[in-house]
Amino acid sequence: MDELTTAGRGAAGPGSQAPGPAARAAGVAARDSYGRLLALLAASTSDLASAEDALADAFERALRTWPSAGVPDNPDAWLLTVARNRLRDHWKSALAQRSLPGDAGPGQAAYVDAPYVDEVDVEAIPDRRLELMLVCAHPAIERGVRTPLMLNTVLGFTAEQVAQAFSVPTATMATRLVRAKKRIKAVGLPFRVPDRTDLPARMTAVLEAVYGAYVIDWETTGPQARQLPSEALHLAEVLATLVPADPEAHGLAALVQLSAARARARADERGRFVPLAEQDPALWNPRLISRAHEHLRAAHARGQLGRFQVEAAIQAVHCARPPGGETDWATLLPLHRLLHAIAPSLGSGVALAAVTAEVDGPAAGLAALDALLEQAGPAGRRFQPARATRAHLLDRLGRGAEAAAAYDSAIAVTHDSAERQYLQRRRDAVSR
Repeated sequence: MDELTTAGRGAAGPGSQAPGPAARAAGVAARDSYGRLLALLAASTSDLASAEDALADAFERALRTWPSAGVPDNPDAWLLTVARNRLRDHWKSALAQRSLPGDAGPGQAAYVDAPYVDEVDVEAIPDRRLELMLVCAHPAIERGVRTPLMLNTVLGFTAEQVAQAFSVPTATMATRLVRAKKRIKAVGLPFRVPDRTDLPARMTAVLEAVYGAYVIDWETTGPQARQLPSEALHLAEVLATLVPADPEAHGLAALVQLSAARARARADERGRFVPLAEQDPALWNPRLISRAHEHLRAAHARGQLGRFQVEAAIQAVHCARPPGGETDWATLLPLHRLLHAIAPSLGSGVALAAVTAEVDGPAAGLAALDALLEQAGPAGRRFQPARATRAHLLDRLGRGAEAAAAYDSAIAVTHDSAERQYLQRRRDAVSR
């Protein structure tokens, strides 16, 4: 399933042929519906592994049968029915006792009754993704794997993507995920929204997972980028509705909406990366910006400041820049200082150094950045935003040779093709 999910989140690679209608339809379903379908399949048994196997089998059969039979009118219903039949046959089959994979005969290649599929309205079935996320955040699950488990199972990111986001080897992350899924089945954790008294203890991990989905999607730019990180948008809004008294739920919703509002401006007509300071505000989505401000007002009314609210406030300042106007760096600097004080991280420290350079000059920004990296040690030196920011500041200071070397260092650890090309253009300009 990892390979299909990856295909669903991106485009054909360099030199590859464009996918046909069947592969495109399967990719859309993997990207937009995987978490919902998995939650529906696993809700009755709490057996995530079997549900994943059944859904992977359904996608595999879709890729085999749709090119010749045609894409069904309702691909999600087709996939859900095939996967449910796969689970039914697995449970009934004596082969399951010996852990051998069952397979259909020649006459059962699709495992599906076409008239029945036409009657399945997946949208009418209650969405169980939130319940699945709360299962993943259950105290019986190891704390460090709760958010990665949600990203993998509910939000459809591959083990490799999740491992990269958490800076651990892919094999290590895959082992942790498998162990956690087995734990859910062994304990028989129920798929339900917990009591209000239990909900706050799980909300931090859920908010972090939605934020993680937003970050992973946001790091993809250029032709492969989604116009909006729709899954994070939807779930952030659901969480704010579920716990309206939680200011951080509103803060997260505002943060995702403000960032998503700028998605259209992140690449030019040729698919090239456009930095925030160079984007055209006329391309930003005013409806999302307005809705984000509603969430910020709701969060502010609770009088409890948190990390997501500060991050959202920072994005709100960026989104207040008028067309042709300047960013309000003087307002951003204390906000970044506050963020780094209440939620210190490499990311917040690098951002603070970059904003310091805008207010106090590049020399002050570089000094702050170098002090941060010295304190962070090897992890700081490997951090891509730190390398890119340092290259930019050295360039502004006129230290060409050092800037070129720093750009080379940043390019070497930049995975996104559009951003890599942008850094390469900056590096070439330094050389010229």
